[in-house]
Amino acid sequence: MYSEAFKRQVVGELERGKHVSIETARRAYGIGGATTVIKWIGKYGREDLLPKRVRIETLKERNELAEARKRIRTLEAAVADAHIDYCLEKGFLQVACDRLGEDLDSFKKKHAITLSDMRKQRGGR
Repeated sequence: MYSEAFKRQVVGELERGKHVSIETARRAYGIGGATTVIKWIGKYGREDLLPKRVRIETLKERNELAEARKRIRTLEAAVADAHIDYCLEKGFLQVACDRLGEDLDSFKKKHAITLSDMRKQRGGR
């Protein structure tokens, strides 16, 4: 466990440029955890000391990423709709079995039917 004074000292030294990187400060003091100093930097509100990552994208890559995100949203909506349909169909089948006085599992075994079979028969949603 490191004292508050020590943590502030390491962050201060990084701020003043005594260490060229977080890694060199960590090694200079034998600090074990790879993210320990990073956490201290965040704790003391000095995110400006964290290394920056710059990503360069071409316009084509940017457009592809936007299209992929749009496609993901569309697919997520389709999966949600399919799940709602599944739940409704399962519920309706349960109500029908209750009205017939039959157990759902017994009904499905007796008629060798599954909900996916029902969907296929109806046109495969």
